[in-house]
Amino acid sequence: MRLADIFKEDRQVFSFEVFPPKPTSPVQTIYDTLDVMKDLKPDYISVTYGAGGNEISTLSVQIAKDIKEKYGIESLAHLTCINYDKEQMKNVIDEFKSNGIENILALRGDVNPNVEQTRCFKYASDLVAMIKEYDCFDIAGACYPEGHVECRTLREDIKNLKKKIDAGVTHLNSQLFFDNEIFYKYLEKVRKAGVKVPIQAGIMPVTSKSQIERMVTLCGASLPIKFVKMMQRYEHSKEALVDAGIAYATDQIVDLLANGVDGIHLYTMNRPEVAKKITNNIKSLLSNA
Repeated sequence: MRLADIFKEDRQVFSFEVFPPKPTSPVQTIYDTLDVMKDLKPDYISVTYGAGGNEISTLSVQIAKDIKEKYGIESLAHLTCINYDKEQMKNVIDEFKSNGIENILALRGDVNPNVEQTRCFKYASDLVAMIKEYDCFDIAGACYPEGHVECRTLREDIKNLKKKIDAGVTHLNSQLFFDNEIFYKYLEKVRKAGVKVPIQAGIMPVTSKSQIERMVTLCGASLPIKFVKMMQRYEHSKEALVDAGIAYATDQIVDLLANGVDGIHLYTMNRPEVAKKITNNIKSLLSNA
């Protein structure tokens, strides 16, 4: 099933993101995670993609296939393009197609200073255009409420976003954020700019100090005072910080749903117990959306 059809059902979509285990970890760990998540009945589960056509990338395709065929949940397979030439990318997309994957999240990917860039795909919109030629995939894209870290201004970033939409993106997942007002202001700007596709709010429950430090470094998300005080208060108690992080994320989601967002995309960090607690906190809200 194409995700565009799910968004046509006139309800708020709820989904999870997972990632393949590290090469040093047993593959079974991701399936143990999915065994719990399937009972939470998300609308779909997205699977991140390792760059460069490595072993993790192949595993990502298999996981996306299994989510769809074994667990009966629609999957969204991430695909990055920055380290590929056109022939390599064609082979990867053909692999997606042969495995029955219908939905792709098209991403440029992070620049690796240790890898020579092919530059065949300078922007995600270039990848979107190539996938669109197949005419058998639904294409999702990413958006950045505080602007992409490499973009000079938010206005410029929104112009780039429109290029992805024009190339064929049917819905967007937002980068994580911790201040809902930033997301609401962003929505207002992109709607005024003519972006009409559904936009899911990306929410990450913070369960450790190192996690938030890593994420902020990567994506540049700002931290509101309320969030900073929570981290400072509970950072030395693992259990308390997990509970506080779940409560903070739940509070964000309740407010977002009440304000009529198109959906919530939960960055689970492969923590099924966290996904379960948050889902149980909001399931009545989703059923009444």
